[in-house]
Amino acid sequence: MDFAFDEKTEDYRKRLLAFMDEYVYPAEAEFDAGYRDDWSPPAVIGRLQAQARLAGLWNLFLPGEHGAGLTNLQYAPLAEITGRSPAVAPAALNCAAPDTGNMEVLSEFGSPEQQERWLRPLLDGTIRSAFAMTEPQVASSDATNIGTRIVRDGDDYVINGRKFYISGAMNPNCQIFIVMGKTDPDAARHVQQSMVLVPRDTPGLTVKRGMTVFGYDDGDHGGHAELEFTDVRVPAANLIGEEGSGFAISQARLGPGRIHHCMRLIGMAERALELMCRRALGRTAFGKPLAEQGVVQEWIAESRVRIEQCRLLVLKAAWLMDTVGNKGAHTEIQSIKIIVPGTTEWIIDKAVQAYGAAGVGQDTPLARLWAMARTLRLADGPDEVHKRSLARRELNRYRSA
Repeated sequence: MDFAFDEKTEDYRKRLLAFMDEYVYPAEAEFDAGYRDDWSPPAVIGRLQAQARLAGLWNLFLPGEHGAGLTNLQYAPLAEITGRSPAVAPAALNCAAPDTGNMEVLSEFGSPEQQERWLRPLLDGTIRSAFAMTEPQVASSDATNIGTRIVRDGDDYVINGRKFYISGAMNPNCQIFIVMGKTDPDAARHVQQSMVLVPRDTPGLTVKRGMTVFGYDDGDHGGHAELEFTDVRVPAANLIGEEGSGFAISQARLGPGRIHHCMRLIGMAERALELMCRRALGRTAFGKPLAEQGVVQEWIAESRVRIEQCRLLVLKAAWLMDTVGNKGAHTEIQSIKIIVPGTTEWIIDKAVQAYGAAGVGQDTPLARLWAMARTLRLADGPDEVHKRSLARRELNRYRSA
């Protein structure tokens, strides 16, 4: 690996850093004050998106013809920068989950008609979307548990089931749901599931309630919702890929999603460390600045070391995804999903400790950053599932011996 940024990446970095300073950071306070009862995003996001398009900072996450044409390795330092303001920057650049993963699914597996109907407006940022997989009555960390039924009926599919913590679903501009359910419960375990597209206004689809995350409404991602599907009927043409391909598609979707989260988490950790250092230099306790207290110095040094370790592993995973494909980077993707959220949570926690009471309130971004980092130890698979899978992969290297 060459650790230097290539010319294209450096150009994007300079423009993105300037965009953050000029537009994103000054908009954070307005964003926080801009939530509405109907879960609509604050108006400032629309203004930022217009500025981002003018600056050529749009759909940076998506390689190929539909996006900016960046590799994973080129996108990594850009995603890290947006992670410094994770509630505002990704949405401003049309690089926010869950739309990113949904656009990847539609670009890779969607039919030409599905791409024209749903991918195009998502790429343009005129609509939002949701990915409906997690369910309240089963352990959804094992996606083969999914109980929602998708039954073929003539030229239609009929869907029945419940979903919850469906990110983005509370946003009134969320117009399309990618729904995962079982089309053939009697098939082999990993080919029972399929994915279908369900427009928001389809009869029988009910958004039951918004769900909080550590007390936050998480409106920056369009909120999380509990959904109910009661005899929801959609055309058979709304099937993504083939029947039985849902599990494989979900894994293809989650790989890039996991690394994007980890890229942004490093930016979150960097901002927390910056805030910790500023607090340590500006606050005095027991007769000397916090920066001269040994325990605080230890937090700062340990934070820098851990950030550098995580960044290197994320860059290696991105490089492998570019050179040998997502499957070839499986071990590294699982490794970063295990270590980066927990490490970032630890660093933010130490920054909170340095701020004292101010660290848990609304006057700094730390409390929200902590809630986001802690949530990402569950999202896209909990730590324990990835550790289990990674351990089995390591053990399999020696079983034949």
